[in-house]
Amino acid sequence: MRQADARTGTGAVPPDVTGTEDTLELRLTEELLALLGDAPAAAAAREDASALVGDPGAWGPVTTSAGLFRLVAVEPERDLAVISRWMNDPAVAAFWELAGPESVTAAHIRPQLAGDGRSVPCLGVLGGTPMSYWEIYRADLDPLACHYPARPHDVGVHLLIGGVGNRGRGIGGVLLRAVSDLVLDNRPLCGRVVAEPDLRNTPSVSAFLSAGFRFCAEVDLPDKQAALMVRDRAHREHL
Repeated sequence: MRQADARTGTGAVPPDVTGTEDTLELRLTEELLALLGDAPAAAAAREDASALVGDPGAWGPVTTSAGLFRLVAVEPERDLAVISRWMNDPAVAAFWELAGPESVTAAHIRPQLAGDGRSVPCLGVLGGTPMSYWEIYRADLDPLACHYPARPHDVGVHLLIGGVGNRGRGIGGVLLRAVSDLVLDNRPLCGRVVAEPDLRNTPSVSAFLSAGFRFCAEVDLPDKQAALMVRDRAHREHL
C-alpha cells in the first residue's frame, strides 16, 4: 500500500471535484473568534500558524487491532538505509518511483526535513518494529491544492508498507484509520484528512476505504491519475 506525491504543476480544478459541500464553508478569523470570546480556538489558530503540521512523533502511541503503533520522525543517519530498501521493492517502486541508491531516497527526504514544516516524513513503528514510511503534509499548501477544491488546514497522508509480510492483511487500513485519528486529534483546525493514491493501486484505494475515507473523484495529477480520498472530521465516528 503506497502512493507517490503530487508533482509540481498547475491546472484548473477539474469540474467533477467541485460541489456545494466545498463552497458553502464559513471559517471564522482569529480576530472574530477573539471577539466572540473563543479563546481556545484563537490559541489553536496561533499554534497552527507556528507549526504547519507539528511533530507527529509527539502524538503518542495508539493501540490498534494490529498492535501498539506510533509515528517517529525520520532521522536520515538512522533510517535512510531501511527506507531506501523499501523504495527498491518493485511493488513500492512502481508507485513511488524512488528506486536506486540511497542518495535517491535522501534527495526526496532531506528537503522535507530542511523545509518549513509543511511536510513531515515519519517511520511507522508497530510493536516496536519499523514497518512503514509516512509523509504527513499540509495538502492545502501542496501542489496538490491546484487539482482539487482544497480547504484551509487540509492535511494529507502518503504511506508505504515496507515489509511484504505486513501487506494484504488489512494492516494498511487499520494504520490509516489510526493515523488520520491522530491528525484530527492533534490538529484542531484540520477539518479533514485527504489522500491521492494512484487509481491503479487497488490495494491502496481499498485500504483508504476500509479506514473510513470516502472516494470523492478521479483527479488528473502531473504524474498519475489519482483517487481523491477524504476522511471528514464531522463523520469520523460513523465511518
